[in-house]
Amino acid sequence: METQLIEPAQAKINLFLHVTGKRDDGYHTLDSLVCFATCGDVIRARPADDGTLTLAITGPMAAHLEDASAKDNLVMRAATLLRERFGIAQGAELILEKNLPVASGIGGGSADAAATLRVLCKLWGINARPADLAPLALDLGADVPVCLDGGTVLMQGIGEKLNPLAPLPGFSMVLVNPGKAVSTPAIFAARDGDFTDANLWPTDQGFADVTTLADALRDCRNDLTLPAVTLLPEICDVLDALARADGCLLARMSGSGATCFGLYPDAQMAANAATAIATANPDWWVNDCKIASPAV
Repeated sequence: METQLIEPAQAKINLFLHVTGKRDDGYHTLDSLVCFATCGDVIRARPADDGTLTLAITGPMAAHLEDASAKDNLVMRAATLLRERFGIAQGAELILEKNLPVASGIGGGSADAAATLRVLCKLWGINARPADLAPLALDLGADVPVCLDGGTVLMQGIGEKLNPLAPLPGFSMVLVNPGKAVSTPAIFAARDGDFTDANLWPTDQGFADVTTLADALRDCRNDLTLPAVTLLPEICDVLDALARADGCLLARMSGSGATCFGLYPDAQMAANAATAIATANPDWWVNDCKIASPAV
């Protein structure tokens, strides 16, 4: 039977995102508490006898992606770069099952690239830890290292500094995207005002449950929300729909948007909220999920 490996590319959630400065090269520095959700894309890989790299894209969001052969496709870039860095002669047939909205602030492309690195290391027998792959991952994009790590971390710098944290309490969430993409460079360009102080999040604190976590998160924010809303006012509608849903403990935008999340104490409340929001807004992408393991 032909070998086929399957690797999840879980959605990245920025529980808060503070813009702490700007480097001389134009990159902004961040502090962000990152966790991952149980929903996401999927990467499948099997050997290619002729030594080539190919990619097929399936799934409900496949039509929103550029041609799979495009040079800027992150999955193909990740596969090509990994093969070059480790001198691999083998090929692979890759399939990306695209379930997450494109350019939506939950790390879809970055998570896909990270999952590609993980699955091809297994397929090609590359013995490399996430730390070994971190420089390569950063070459692919600022969010790829954190997606490669896959744990709950405080992400700092431009994405290269990952500080592992104790597992967060288990919780359910609803992710909502208004069906429109926003440009991350445009969001940063529209940002104005002072920077937020770094290291405001105590890395040694623990939480008894999601309610205490949500209380702590209220002292933080997403510094990109205002510029994102300026460019895409529908984000306000999404945040309002989440906040009004019964049981919502916190509603916030993730990353540079436009996807927003709501935290809920249990799966039934999240499912009920997702149903109500999707019914009222049939053009929106709505998904109820949980924080991915490990969680306490």
